[in-house]
Amino acid sequence: MSKKKKTKKKSKTFNKRQIKNMVLQFLESHPSRSFNYKQVCKALRLTGEDKRIKVHEALIEMSEEGFVKTPRRGSFQINQKGAYITGRIQLNRKGPATLVSPDVDEEIVISQGNLNHALHEDLVKVFIYARRRKMSEGEVVEILERNKSQFVGIVKVSKHYAFLVPDSPTMPYDIFILPSKLKGAKDNDKVIATIQEWPKEAKNPVGEVVEVLGQAGSHNAEMHAILAEFELPLHFPKHVEEEAEKIPDTIPASEIKNRKDFRKTLTFTIDPADAKDFDDAISIKQLKNKNWEIGVHIADVTHYVRPDSIIEKEAYKRATSIYLVDRVVPMLPERLSNGVCSLRPNEDKLTFAVIFEMDENAKVINYRIERTIINSDHRFAYEEAQEMIETGEGVLAKEMTFLNDLAQKLRKERYNEGSINFERKEVKFKLDEKGFPTGVYFKISKEANQLIEEFMLLANKTVAEHIKKLGGKKAFVYRIHDKPDPEKLNHLSRFVKRFGYNLSTANKGNIANSLNEMIDDAREKPFRNLIEVLSVRTMAKAVYSTFNIGHYGLSFDDYTHFTSPIRRYPDMMVHRLLEKYLDGGKSVATEKLESQCDHCSNMEQKAVSAERASIKYKQVEFMQEHLGEEFDGIISGVTNWGIYVEITENGCEGMIPLRTLDDDYYVFDEEEMAIIGNVHKRKFQLGDELRVQVAAANLLQKQLDFELVQNEN
Repeated sequence: MSKKKKTKKKSKTFNKRQIKNMVLQFLESHPSRSFNYKQVCKALRLTGEDKRIKVHEALIEMSEEGFVKTPRRGSFQINQKGAYITGRIQLNRKGPATLVSPDVDEEIVISQGNLNHALHEDLVKVFIYARRRKMSEGEVVEILERNKSQFVGIVKVSKHYAFLVPDSPTMPYDIFILPSKLKGAKDNDKVIATIQEWPKEAKNPVGEVVEVLGQAGSHNAEMHAILAEFELPLHFPKHVEEEAEKIPDTIPASEIKNRKDFRKTLTFTIDPADAKDFDDAISIKQLKNKNWEIGVHIADVTHYVRPDSIIEKEAYKRATSIYLVDRVVPMLPERLSNGVCSLRPNEDKLTFAVIFEMDENAKVINYRIERTIINSDHRFAYEEAQEMIETGEGVLAKEMTFLNDLAQKLRKERYNEGSINFERKEVKFKLDEKGFPTGVYFKISKEANQLIEEFMLLANKTVAEHIKKLGGKKAFVYRIHDKPDPEKLNHLSRFVKRFGYNLSTANKGNIANSLNEMIDDAREKPFRNLIEVLSVRTMAKAVYSTFNIGHYGLSFDDYTHFTSPIRRYPDMMVHRLLEKYLDGGKSVATEKLESQCDHCSNMEQKAVSAERASIKYKQVEFMQEHLGEEFDGIISGVTNWGIYVEITENGCEGMIPLRTLDDDYYVFDEEEMAIIGNVHKRKFQLGDELRVQVAAANLLQKQLDFELVQNEN
């Protein structure tokens, strides 16, 4: 019997990146010492000429990049100038990614090869190279927290495998899916998928389908996809719906005894024609002293939704209702939002109210905050209320016109005090039975809208001021709005001069007055929307917080959200705190309250983003029927890749790619907010009027492409 030949154990191989990481980790673990490449090889047990060469090359390369330094020839040491910082990844459509971190002011650039599977908005630990080439560069060394757990896109199915092609431009990788993990999805279905694993050397992550939304391009599938893209709920869990059904809609006599009874006082609601969740009602009666008692009655949601209940936890998780182009995704189950809590006409309803005594000049003589019970006499749409205001005719024309008179006086006083008049046009769609847009129009705010707005603002302001009057620095939820960034204001001031406006930035009062005068003057001009958009961009975002810095845009020192608890969780928080403090309770802990405020602010921003995405989708869908047609527009944005143009008649925005402008080589001038031809110096500047032709409509990317229509003369 012949003796078996002993096989030689195969040496493990490493690629360049693996060698580099091993060397880096070794040097990091000995930050005060230096080593030559032979010592590094010995410490890492890397034998063989090929590995020694790779180690030496890695050390030289990392020295050039700034990872390591050379205290003497042939010796290498970790570069202590490098540092680890934590931040969130920002993936760009073109070019390298960047890191956003509160720890640094400068931009940290991260190449595609150094992302190490980090995705958009992931929280990561990054090693910063020594500064070179006038910028800092880094490499992701650890993913601390994934930003997204699910991805939306179109599934492409082959015989032996499938891929999810994500909708989001910030997700640059397709997700590999085994046929057994498709959950019944067919080719070209819109689905939600999650990443299950991502092998270190694999280019694409591996995942599975968790929900099939429907055929790509169908109305419901696309609306559900938008919600899923922002990780917003598609429907209520069954157990939440079941819990809501248990809540009785009858009010016990014992509860009525604890309420101020307004059921015999004239009360009504004014809401959009298609609304079903009525948060607020107005009551009105004249007092014996000839003053007027105006009640702002708000649905007492927290009477029904108790702390730590199933419905409460779901409401907090959602934090807000979401308004897409064709539907409302409510914060509360329909039984509550449209039924038990909704202030429907001719039904007894429990409310939390601010009751004002006012004179004919809209001066508040006094107020009181009470738990009330109402029975709304009328439910008006805004259009019905507006007709009464304009004509003086209708079932409550006298009361409606008087309340409007008070509201307009409140409004005038608010602007005199420095409130800024932002009233952007709201884009609305006419949809057919399948959800396809057949028309686009603008919703304009009129006196009926302003009537409700002014009394809601007054109630919100009064509640916030009342908390301060209670003393003891009680923790509370405020709606705050910080002062605008001075640099952004100066930039806006320079830009609007081309339209003939001199924006004063000297002090708060001057800024507000200048902005209001400019917006009023531009109201009927084609660049009106642009002026308002740019003005809004100079402002900070309004958020919820326990730290009261006031509301700059409204010019209120104290402001909160009290008037919409059916659709906003912070209003529920305010109701609970107000009830506690009115009953003599002690202040709650600020830390937990602030964390809840942050959550609500974040969820509000997600909802706003989803709403905008649904509008953009329907705009592109609408314009698909107008390919090749020409429209007048105004330049709404300029970038180094294109000119954004908003069509004047319908507000749809598209882009003229710079590559299609073949009469010159155009460059982006950020200071001028313009695209300028390098040779002929032709300038395309923000606010310029253009005529464009619709060239393409990409529903997947929610993007319109325009072509410039050249002037014949």
